Amino acid sequence: MTLDSTLLDEAPPTGKLKKAALGTWGVVFLVVSAAAPLSVLAGIGPLAVLIGGVSAPVVYAIAGIVLAVFAIGFLYMARNLKPMGGFYTYISVGLGKVVGLAAGFLAWVSYNLLQIGLWGLFGVMAQGMFATVFGIDISWWILAVVGAVLVFALAAAGVDVGAKVLGVLLVLETALLVVLAVAILSQRAGQLEFGTFAPENIFTPSMFAVLGFGFAAFMGFESTVLYRSETRNPDRAIPRATYIAVAFLAIFYTGTLWLVIQAFGDSQVQGVIAEDPAAFFFTAMGAYVGDWGVSVMFVLIVSSIFAGQLAFHNAINRYSFALSRDGILPALFNRTNRTGAPWLAGLIQTVVAIAVVIAFGVAGLDPLTQLVILINSPGVYGIITLQLLASVSVVVFIMRNPQLARRWYVLPAAIFSLVAMAGLLAVLVITIEYLTAAGPAINAVILAVVPVVLIAGAVYAVVLRSRRPEIFARIGGGDPERVEAEPAAAL
Repeated sequence: MTLDSTLLDEAPPTGKLKKAALGTWGVVFLVVSAAAPLSVLAGIGPLAVLIGGVSAPVVYAIAGIVLAVFAIGFLYMARNLKPMGGFYTYISVGLGKVVGLAAGFLAWVSYNLLQIGLWGLFGVMAQGMFATVFGIDISWWILAVVGAVLVFALAAAGVDVGAKVLGVLLVLETALLVVLAVAILSQRAGQLEFGTFAPENIFTPSMFAVLGFGFAAFMGFESTVLYRSETRNPDRAIPRATYIAVAFLAIFYTGTLWLVIQAFGDSQVQGVIAEDPAAFFFTAMGAYVGDWGVSVMFVLIVSSIFAGQLAFHNAINRYSFALSRDGILPALFNRTNRTGAPWLAGLIQTVVAIAVVIAFGVAGLDPLTQLVILINSPGVYGIITLQLLASVSVVVFIMRNPQLARRWYVLPAAIFSLVAMAGLLAVLVITIEYLTAAGPAINAVILAVVPVVLIAGAVYAVVLRSRRPEIFARIGGGDPERVEAEPAAAL
């Protein structure tokens, strides 16, 4: 694929994102694709059932409900604060510039870790696809490097182009799983079981152990607000896109995983998974749809991960843009091309990702147990921590700005999400061995990343406050005390 050189032209040098490039569905495609739903189901869903039992699909429904409630307060802030910056901006407003810059650093690092780590999964799945479908053996890290270059090229072509590609891939993923669902329902008619939704199967210690799987499957849904300045009628489109994304993912995960359990029956499914967790979905596809479905599924799982990588890359570039806009990162991260894409930030992110992938590949390290676990896992904890900080920020913002119009349920929703996110983070820390399958030493390093980054960001903010007060004043995108009191702020 040849990258048009005009995409690298800077217009203007200071950098502006493309206005009105996205509609509601464009934003939906971007954030749903970030979750890579097909790869989550095929890769993580079987492990959730193996550990949590037949009620594992319920954790995705629980996560969807909690995150929908979280979104109420989060979007309330988004409608009252115009600067683009996601967690970085909203936490700066609610909890102050020091905590805000710490959160900005954590968001930037977490999204990078999520994206770079997942190149290991992409490489392994792409390697398996080429070997199975085409009979070609290519090293995983070479395929990951090619994928990273293609992601950069699509992102540089413009956020609207990327959204269209992601939309096509998401429709194909969904269509394939609909085919599988119809096949299972038609062939298992009269044999469906509903043990998944039985209270005695839901309220068990093993279900708490897989709760983190459910929330990790929604990674990136909150990035809708990062596209505010590039979206048509953002006050309506961003909330719609957020709730559509959460609802789609919750129904998609819960319904599909329950149906695939039905392919084998409640009493048999864990035994089938135990034989080969990675082959679980492929086994169901082969038995109910046929070999052609297995081949197509292999291709679409690779495209699902690729779509997620493109969505994460776009989100990272926009955090880089926001931090550069405020003088925290160098000005080069703020430069855009003729399509309004922050191409230089994307190029730097791509080079770093490729360097990490090549280092792991040349060193002979395992792309799954080492690259994904060591690099990706800290990003998951970082995003959950940011959601907790954002929940606190929303409560503080509401208390400080009683003059802003809001629905009666916004404050209770914010308080609920604060408690829920605090509880979730505690559960994830306690059950980290289920998420990482790593030893105590590695888990300790993974958990240390979040506080280390937060402390580094806070220290840098304090230094800026004393030595560069003009830069410190710009943290969060402007004056955090300035909010827009307008009727549209009501939710």
